[in-house]
Amino acid sequence: MPDYLSTGTLPEEYEQLAKTVREFAQSVVAPVAAKHDEEHSFPYRVVEGMAEMGLFGLPFPEEYGGMGGDYFALCLALEELGKVDQSVAITLEAGVSLGAMPVYRFGNDEQKQEWLPQLTSGRALGAFGLTEAGGGSDAGATKTTAKLDDGHWVINGSKQFITNSGTDITRLVTVTALTGEREISSILVPVPTPGFTAEPAYNKVGWNASDTHPLSFDDVRVPQENLLGVRGRGYANFLRILDEGRIAIAALSVGAAQGCVDESIKYARERVAFGQPIGKYQAIEFKIARMEARAHAARTAYYDAAALMLAGKPFKKEAAIAKLVASEAAMDNARDGTQIHGGYGFMNEYVVARHYRDSKILEIGEGTTEVQMMIIARQLGL
Repeated sequence: MPDYLSTGTLPEEYEQLAKTVREFAQSVVAPVAAKHDEEHSFPYRVVEGMAEMGLFGLPFPEEYGGMGGDYFALCLALEELGKVDQSVAITLEAGVSLGAMPVYRFGNDEQKQEWLPQLTSGRALGAFGLTEAGGGSDAGATKTTAKLDDGHWVINGSKQFITNSGTDITRLVTVTALTGEREISSILVPVPTPGFTAEPAYNKVGWNASDTHPLSFDDVRVPQENLLGVRGRGYANFLRILDEGRIAIAALSVGAAQGCVDESIKYARERVAFGQPIGKYQAIEFKIARMEARAHAARTAYYDAAALMLAGKPFKKEAAIAKLVASEAAMDNARDGTQIHGGYGFMNEYVVARHYRDSKILEIGEGTTEVQMMIIARQLGL
């Protein structure tokens, strides 16, 4: 297992990456985050900046336009972005782990050559069409169908809560569909394709600058060759993708948790009550200390899961643990950070207020808290 897990010191290349993304987050993302959140507008210029930095290609080989890094590098970037704007962080996370990663993991050479250079460069976004209205945590309850007809898959059905699915640069949606009785497969759907519609965006509680739509498929025809991976393995393949994605969501959650700590420390030093900064009062000190402990523990958990994954060892349980503790840390720290800010914490212009609205979905997306506990229990043999 990597030394940085025991020493707490990251190798130089990781430290430099985190520093670079941190500076980008503070200088480019933070100044426009509130505006995009208020307007519910997608941050195209910010995404362009992330693309120019190569963030969408971090864990992919150079032969596909990637940066030749690894999944842990992606997690470090997500943590830094998550401190200031979860909408931007989830745009990167979904574009990489849900948009490009299925093609990289399960695509054939032709599919990789066609799609990965677009997706890893950030010139195009990919989406992951799994969730349906009647599915949710029961990801296997797929109703969308795909039937072969004259060398084409004909897809009919709908998907819900799909990130990066309706932007001007969305070029691919990977869809799970029934291709036979109790047989779920994955199919690549280029955007645009006749019959495919990204319905009007949701009016969400949080992640307002993230692109999220319901999708409909009305006799969508794509070539038979657009099958991704082995027929009938779509469900199993996407479970693997979700295991990886939970580490990334944990990293994003740690960023949110740490962002609440940082904002609370700053506010506690500046806000004076009863003749001294409120950070001098034990009630505030202890609350911030607890917040920092949560963020630290959650960071250690996702480091551990990422290390196991990169070492080629089983990591399902550890990914679920990381996602569980990190998402709860983000939500708890957002609540406490808002309390520390008092009335100002209820004002949208304050970062903790945005984290308070944004963080709840971290306990739901890519597997609810209850699903993570179920996975952990089953991995323990229960």
